[in-house]
Amino acid sequence: MKTRKLHEWDLSYAEARQLQVRLARRVRFTRIRKEPKIAAGLDCALSKDGRRIFAAVVAIEMEGFKVIETATAARKLTFPYIPGLLSFREAPVCIDAIEKLKTRPDVFIVDGQGYAHPRRCGIASHIGVLVDRPTVGCAKSRLLGDYDEPGRTKGSYSELIDKGEEIGAVLRTRTDVQPVYVSVGHKCTLEDAKKVVLECTKMYRLPEPSRLAHQLVGRVKYK
Repeated sequence: MKTRKLHEWDLSYAEARQLQVRLARRVRFTRIRKEPKIAAGLDCALSKDGRRIFAAVVAIEMEGFKVIETATAARKLTFPYIPGLLSFREAPVCIDAIEKLKTRPDVFIVDGQGYAHPRRCGIASHIGVLVDRPTVGCAKSRLLGDYDEPGRTKGSYSELIDKGEEIGAVLRTRTDVQPVYVSVGHKCTLEDAKKVVLECTKMYRLPEPSRLAHQLVGRVKYK
């Protein structure tokens, strides 16, 4: 699968933040008009010595959760962990994995933030702009924003608010289980993002493409 080459990755921290501001202007909040049939999940993991980073992408049929294709990639780790700059640590290897796909997924689910980010361009938005496909951020933890606890049942959600703006949703994907933090990555609305995550959730907290990508990258990093 082809991706867009919009910038270099060898940037200073200040340049990385400035790039996020520019890329945020490219993010599109547009409805997914055609019902997605193939969803791909992305996840990353570090080697035990912390010197290499691995990525896995798993594409599945949204109806029945049949795995269609998987791909993995590895790189030397060159960017430290800095809150708000996760994409510069993980996105390059994610793009490497995506470019190995023969399948062209209808939607990507990224383990991280999209619009719910200080500069409104988390890793899900960054990857979304580069792949130019509908992309959803589905994070296990909150980066910023305030919210009321959503209801206990699956499908319940509350607004995630930052400086008076709705930046995402705190979504319960399984009854009486901790919620996930969903936001627009690119080329979708928040309603689309919530719907995709719920439709891809089977019996677990994480949507199935993300869960399978997490399992795959966990195996790959020990090879």
